[in-house]
Amino acid sequence: MLRPKTEDQLAEIIRGANRPLSVRGGGTRHQPGLGEPLTTEGLTGITLYEPGSLTLVARAGTPMTEIDETLAREGQRLPFEPMDHRALLGTTGTPTIGGAVAMNVSGPRRVQAGACRDSLIGVRFVDGAGTVVKNGGRVMKNVTGYDLVKLLAGSRGRLGVLSEVSFKVLPAAATQATLRLTGLSIPRAVEAMAAGLSSPFEVTAAAHDPQVRETWLRIEGMEGSVDYRAGRLAQVLAPFGEVERVDAAESDRIWRAVRDARAMEGEGDVWRVSVRPSRAPKIVERALADAALLDWGGGLVWLRVPLGTDLRSRLGDFDGHATRLRGTFDPPPERPAVAALTAGIRYRFDPRGLFA
Repeated sequence: MLRPKTEDQLAEIIRGANRPLSVRGGGTRHQPGLGEPLTTEGLTGITLYEPGSLTLVARAGTPMTEIDETLAREGQRLPFEPMDHRALLGTTGTPTIGGAVAMNVSGPRRVQAGACRDSLIGVRFVDGAGTVVKNGGRVMKNVTGYDLVKLLAGSRGRLGVLSEVSFKVLPAAATQATLRLTGLSIPRAVEAMAAGLSSPFEVTAAAHDPQVRETWLRIEGMEGSVDYRAGRLAQVLAPFGEVERVDAAESDRIWRAVRDARAMEGEGDVWRVSVRPSRAPKIVERALADAALLDWGGGLVWLRVPLGTDLRSRLGDFDGHATRLRGTFDPPPERPAVAALTAGIRYRFDPRGLFA
């Protein structure tokens, strides 16, 4: 296992590589590759944290626990609520901040705060030629090269190996409350979530679990504001049935389970489908899944199906994309024009194909 401890060591390894590299962070989301294993676990530490400027800079291998604990001490948090994949994928190891960026991991709060890439303001990485590339900045007002910053988020290590990442952070909420509806069908649940998300009461998460027939909408903020907005949101949701408010501890449990897709536990392949929320009911109907979970108001559909199921054939044509997250790695097919563009970008950053 190649384990560089500095960015210079990482660049030297890549410059001297003569065969493909299988890049990973803490190993919690890793799909084993055919290349020589290379981990960023040795690149650790928060290099800059300025609470007053809402800015944090950390090396790619820094554990998420260190990031979360450092921010919590100042009453702050990462906006995008990154998922912990270990329970779903049956992996061990330690989630890292670089892994979250490489996968663009974004949890339930995405409907309000955006994805990981929307909070990312700067990156340092080593490309396939062994060159250290810096893009973006360390403060919110600096947006130089922002497109390349966004390009690296979600690139899964195919364009280069991240060595350092910079984030915009936000104040943590003082409290939270979740409103729960029970017994709704999937179409009716999507309507309820849409009503809540389109209301002026700042819903920060909306999800539905068809197995237990529960629909949840979350509000966060100062205690008085949360109480007021929860009461008004309950009025908006009243046409959909009896509205129950759960306390902050239960709310936290619900959203951790949604964030980590705990409803997908059990034997089978797990797929992640991005789709217009209004199309989510049809996707679940076509999938004939053993289990489903709707997040992002229906914009993200988790599905668990029997091993080896060709889900894309079941779903047919739809406006969105499906990725098998657990099971044999199966990247979504690309249209010819998109595939040509992708190949050109990858060749520009990795001409020797080290990260294939």
